[in-house]
Amino acid sequence: MEMNFATVLGQWPMLLQGLWLTVLLTAFAVPLGVLLGIACAWMRLHAGLAVRTLVASYVEVFRNTPFIIQLFFLFFGLPSLGLRMSPEVASVLAMTLNLGAYACEQIRAGIEATPRGQIEAAQCLALNRMQIFTRVVLPPALNRVWPALTGQIIIVMLGSAVCSQISTEEISYAANLISSRTFRSLESYIVVTLVYLGLAVLLRQFLNWFGPRCVFGRRR
Repeated sequence: MEMNFATVLGQWPMLLQGLWLTVLLTAFAVPLGVLLGIACAWMRLHAGLAVRTLVASYVEVFRNTPFIIQLFFLFFGLPSLGLRMSPEVASVLAMTLNLGAYACEQIRAGIEATPRGQIEAAQCLALNRMQIFTRVVLPPALNRVWPALTGQIIIVMLGSAVCSQISTEEISYAANLISSRTFRSLESYIVVTLVYLGLAVLLRQFLNWFGPRCVFGRRR
C-alpha cells in the first residue's frame, strides 16, 4: 500500500488547532491537579476524621475507575442534576480530578517520609503549622516524589486523547476527523502518534527542569 502523508499534513491548520487545545488542557489541568493533590495530602494527614474519610473516598473512586467513565459522568451525567459545562471545561475538570487523586497519594508518601527531627527543629524556630508545612515539609516531599509525579502528569496529558469522545477538539479529535475526510487512517494516526510522543518528551524535559527545587526558588 502506498502511503501519502501529504494529504494528512495538508490539514495542518486542523492539526495545529488540536495540538494547541491539547497543550491548553494540560496547562490548566496540571497545576490545578497538583495543587489539589497537595491539599488532599495535607487533609489526609491533618484534617478531622470526617474530612479524611471524604478525601480518602474521592481518592479511591478516581484511582479505581476508568478515566473515560469519570469524563462521561461529568459531561453526560451532571446535566441531569442541572450542572452543564462545555466539553473543554469538562475535560479540564476530569483531568484535574484524576491527577489530583493520584498526586494526593504520591505527595502524601513524600510527606510521611519527612524526618521528625526537621519538623521539631522548625517548631523550635516558632514556625506555625502552615509555615512548617509549606517551607519545611512540602519542598523536600515534592522533591522525593517528583519523578513519579512527572510520570503521572504525562499519563494525564496523554489521557486527554479520550476527551475527543465528548467532542473536545484536541489533537486526537483532529486525527479522527482528518482520517474520516481523507480515508488515510494509517497516516493520520502515525502523525498523531508522533505528535503525542513529541509532547510527552517535551513535557518530561520541562518538568525535569521546572522541578520542585525550581518552584520553591532553589536551583536543582
